[in-house]
Amino acid sequence: MPALAHLNRVLPGLQPLLTYRAADWPHDLKAGLSVAAVAIPVAIAYAQLAGFSPSTGLYASILPMIVYALAGTSRQLIIGPDAATCAMIAAVVAPLAAGNSGLYLSFTIALTLLTGIFCVAASFLRLGGLADFLARPILVGLLNGVSISIMIGQVGKVLGSKPEATRFFRQVMEIPDLILKAHWPTVLLSIGSVVVMLVMPRISKRVPASLVTMLVAGLAAYLLRLDQMGVALIGPVASGLPDLEWPDLPFHEIGDLAGSAAGLALVLFTSGMLTARSFAERNGYDLDVDREFAAFGMANIASALSQGFAVTGADSRTAVNDANGGRTQMVSVVAAAAISLLLLLGTGSLAWLPISALGVVLLFASWSLLDMQVFRRYHQIERAALVLGAITMFGVLAFGSIKAIMLAVTLALLMFIRRVARPVCEELVNVPGRAGLYNHQLFPDAATIDGLLLLRFCGPLVFFNANHFRSEVHHAIARQSAPVERVVIDLIPMTHLDITGIDTLERLDSELAARQISLSLAGRQIEFERWLENTGHPDESLRQRAYPTMRQAIRQWHGRDEVSSSEDGEEIKAD
Repeated sequence: MPALAHLNRVLPGLQPLLTYRAADWPHDLKAGLSVAAVAIPVAIAYAQLAGFSPSTGLYASILPMIVYALAGTSRQLIIGPDAATCAMIAAVVAPLAAGNSGLYLSFTIALTLLTGIFCVAASFLRLGGLADFLARPILVGLLNGVSISIMIGQVGKVLGSKPEATRFFRQVMEIPDLILKAHWPTVLLSIGSVVVMLVMPRISKRVPASLVTMLVAGLAAYLLRLDQMGVALIGPVASGLPDLEWPDLPFHEIGDLAGSAAGLALVLFTSGMLTARSFAERNGYDLDVDREFAAFGMANIASALSQGFAVTGADSRTAVNDANGGRTQMVSVVAAAAISLLLLLGTGSLAWLPISALGVVLLFASWSLLDMQVFRRYHQIERAALVLGAITMFGVLAFGSIKAIMLAVTLALLMFIRRVARPVCEELVNVPGRAGLYNHQLFPDAATIDGLLLLRFCGPLVFFNANHFRSEVHHAIARQSAPVERVVIDLIPMTHLDITGIDTLERLDSELAARQISLSLAGRQIEFERWLENTGHPDESLRQRAYPTMRQAIRQWHGRDEVSSSEDGEEIKAD
């Protein structure tokens, strides 16, 4: 029994499969086949994007799905190749491989293995919360940058031209030349593929448009012998299931790969968790983020062992699963079995798939990732979010995904430090007809209490912002039109006081006393007394001027009847 309990902790998805309900099978079978129908063309397209053979993309869609079904805590999430991770892999590995296809695959598998190991290690260290540090604007910028770069990278494929540029901005400048060199049979096939991608969702939303596009394009290539007209095809696809092998780690490149693997681990886990959390909330259950970190790691290790590349939560395939009524992790098992059957029985037909059709599928997939409207919302609500998103997006286009993310995360941390180091100091006022205290900037016409200045410092009072706090108090006093006789500091937002903070309060008390101004404190009376005790502070005068609430501090100044319009005994709240 203890062994079984330990196994269930390591593989939380195992128990639901062992106690599987027959009533769920029709729903899971339908959803699994639908997921496979979407996963097959997408895996082939993403393998092309990352620079691999189609079979490699299919390998990355089999064992990782089964492993996640056993190790994950999400019932709906489908693991597989993803546009962002494929683009990051190509950006990391291509310079190291220097055009050697064998090294390219070897480095990719090693990168995937290291990424999985980092994820598992992070789970043991309970670092699942790290996903929250990759702010939403950074992810939006990442996806926008990746989607734009992927779309530009498909121009040559859909036109039948061979691009020479590898950097984004040079690729953009090269587009007019690619148009002039366009191969018109390829262009016509691409236009037809676009039409199918646009029309299919109007005909049926249940039938994957990408699958139909691949079938139609492959059938056209076979019947019209488009290869004889110069249309590029995928060519023969290796059949059979992948061999399970422990990859050789290139130790001379391990340093470069390790840093990239850590960044890739954070990105694929964060983006995957966004998808997993959204569908978990929709279906009314919770996720274990630390277990998810381990599950993502185990899935990537399984991908590396089966000659695949890095995988993460796939939003499009997860959406297909949910839309078709998938109920349990059995959906992933069914989808993996269907892809395995294709590799065993039907890879011959894949050879006729035109590369231009894959490019069209990638164009539509990338377009679905693009969200420029969110930048307008960020501009209206929070300029800092706009800056983070824009820097990440342009950083991806200019420097690559890993460097752009590191730059954006560093910038986000600096912004966070700035906010903590320079918190806002608000002046509080009573507002007629409203109970409580409010920021004077929100109600500039509200009258202040003569001689009394109420302040709220929105942050901890510690060594790196203590001088800022003193300066803000003196500036607030200087702004008053009437002489200030007493300053009351609201301690409720001060989540922490260190020895520097307490010394700063004492220094401020002395400075104000020299100006005939009394300093009082309100809120957190017990915490403040314990702060004084823990720091061994000898001064008792501040303790005597500390009040449990702002209401009592004001009452002591003016008297009970002049405090506010709130009912007797009601606590004044700082809003």
